Amino acid sequence: MKMLKEGDKAPVFKGLNQDEKEISLNDFSGKKIILYFYPKDNTPGCTAESCNLSESYDDLTSKGFEVIGVSPDSIASHQKFITKHSLRFNLIADTEKEILQQYDAWGLKKMYGREYMGVLRKTFIIDESGVIIKIFEKVKTKDHTNQILGELEL
Repeated sequence: MKMLKEGDKAPVFKGLNQDEKEISLNDFSGKKIILYFYPKDNTPGCTAESCNLSESYDDLTSKGFEVIGVSPDSIASHQKFITKHSLRFNLIADTEKEILQQYDAWGLKKMYGREYMGVLRKTFIIDESGVIIKIFEKVKTKDHTNQILGELEL
């Protein structure tokens, strides 16, 4: 499978959000998208990243961005995560890991000398025409909004 890179057309995805509503990349045509992939609801790094983006949601939307999170957690898990942390954007339940694989966010990980398949924390910035303009593979979970805006010089 070909690895995605900046300048590529973003793969069109479809998935169910926390409200069991199907959302697709096509729903956001004409908007810039922050599409972030994270391993698990309610874990320290994922909570820090999601809360950081949620706290900056007004600033991000004023700059034309829509934020979408994707993890392999269930819809019920996403509902609890959103409620517990007052998150203000869609989370897609990619339990079959289809979107994760489309975006090269599912792969081999290593921890404590052990190798296993898991979610690779990544963020894709997609422009209004559906082109990937930036990929973050080293995400600063506690300061992700500033990392994004700084790289894009916004």
